[in-house]
Amino acid sequence: MTAERIRPFARFYPYYLGEHRHPVCRLLHYMGGWVVLLIVPAALLLRRPVVLLGAPIAGYGFAWLGHLVFEKNRPATFRQPWYSLAGDWVMWWQITSGTLPIRERRAGR
Repeated sequence: MTAERIRPFARFYPYYLGEHRHPVCRLLHYMGGWVVLLIVPAALLLRRPVVLLGAPIAGYGFAWLGHLVFEKNRPATFRQPWYSLAGDWVMWWQITSGTLPIRERRAGR
């Protein structure tokens, strides 16, 4: 299955997880999420909107490094950007809360 127009999100997310099997790729996505969560409030507290530009750079930078170096695949962002962004945050939350499906936690190459 490719990421071409997989709808709804409930069908897309299992595909998304399959594109993030390598544990280091997942770790990089997770770290990128935390960096985004630090940049956004910092920009607001400092009243420097330009700092917000660092959020997508950091988030996607970490994620794309994981795909390029560890997964060796093309990020779903290029095919389904909104579902991919949602998938990033669902996976981030599942890792944070310890609710990532067990099969996915054990996946690796």
